[in-house]
Amino acid sequence: MSGTIVNLRLVRKAKARAQAEKKAEENRVTFGTPKALRKLNAAEKKLEDKRHASGRLETTSGNGEG
Repeated sequence: MSGTIVNLRLVRKAKARAQAEKKAEENRVTFGTPKALRKLNAAEKKLEDKRHASGRLETTSGNGEG
């Protein structure tokens, strides 16, 4: 019998790491939004909310209904 000795535990771990890396790459594509882009979107939403709120009319009645 000629061949090399293979540690099956190491082979299984290597296979599991390869599968985990593949899954991680898929998740990066799906969920990976850069931090700068998230901050930009948050700032734009905050500005939009501020502009929307500034256009509201003040009510004269004390019950809170328009």
